Amino acid sequence: MHSGRVPERLTKRELVTVSHAIERAALATAEDGPLIVLALFQRIPYFERERALYERIVRTAAATVVGVVDAAPETLPTGAYGVVLAEDEELAREWSVVALTPRFGAALVAYDRAEVDPDAPTLESGRLFDGGWTFRRDAALHEALRLRDRLTARLPESARAVLDEVLGRVRELPATPGEARGEAAIRLLVDRTERARRAGHAPQPPVAGDGSATLLDEPGLRRWTGLDGVTASGTLPLAVVGIRVDEPPGTPERFGRRSAAREAQAVLAALTAPLRPVDRAARLTGGEYLLVLPSLTEEQAVATADRVRESVAGLARSYPFVSYAVHAAVCVTSRRPLPVAAVRHALSWAVGEGVPVATVAPEHVPVG
Repeated sequence: MHSGRVPERLTKRELVTVSHAIERAALATAEDGPLIVLALFQRIPYFERERALYERIVRTAAATVVGVVDAAPETLPTGAYGVVLAEDEELAREWSVVALTPRFGAALVAYDRAEVDPDAPTLESGRLFDGGWTFRRDAALHEALRLRDRLTARLPESARAVLDEVLGRVRELPATPGEARGEAAIRLLVDRTERARRAGHAPQPPVAGDGSATLLDEPGLRRWTGLDGVTASGTLPLAVVGIRVDEPPGTPERFGRRSAAREAQAVLAALTAPLRPVDRAARLTGGEYLLVLPSLTEEQAVATADRVRESVAGLARSYPFVSYAVHAAVCVTSRRPLPVAAVRHALSWAVGEGVPVATVAPEHVPVG
């Protein structure tokens, strides 16, 4: 960002807080000249959550430009200038909100890292970005000029004319003294809001293989993956790994429930030992588990599945009369909802065919 500040590591929750502050400022009544708003939303589900707010902004701003990946302009509020972003262009990774008048400016610019904060309560809220924000007019002017230049070929002449008129008027006037004081106060409030939010969340279940690991149940997995909230395909890649742990036929009966319980706990510890703090594990049925591993390639996910298999196989050293057959199925996808059914189908195939690790091609994963 042109403010000169070093890019910060920001979570989606922080971006939402700052975005809302800028949008509310845009809606405030003020005699400071014509207003322009430019916003990049990445995917249409994220815009839909703010649609009502932007319908109000459109009615007050001289020009409102909204960029969304693969969204038809007619899906945007009447009066907004819609820009369709290509999946593979740099702006598709950007979350930006810029509000600018001749006397006021605020901007948020952040780039998606396709990573997750391991302490976040959900995947969506913990998505990580690099960027920054400012409530200084000249820094906002710079970002507005940047976006105007990047989007100009996809805007109608009427939009370009309004943007250029407002940008010209901004350049004619000096910035308001004291902006740094106001921004310092806003930064304090945002920082304390984020700290309070973090303090209010319960710690996430540990996944370290020390015997204390806690598995999510299916409702917990739904909450963590964001299926009960707002999520979208195409942003965060996830490796979805199905694991099946079976005792081979003819395994001797256990001597008492206590022995079986110890072995079950040992399996859980071995299963989660290779996982990172950001990963999550869920039990589906019996000896079938699901691992969700953010930001891994297929090669990395297969390597993790192999380590899980080796870890469970290693239990034979501590439990000489116990031998487990472990199979896995791996799918790396950025689609939502997660292709759990496809992974479980591949896992059943792997068990039936005796394949240690099967992979599911992303293009073979059904949408929805």
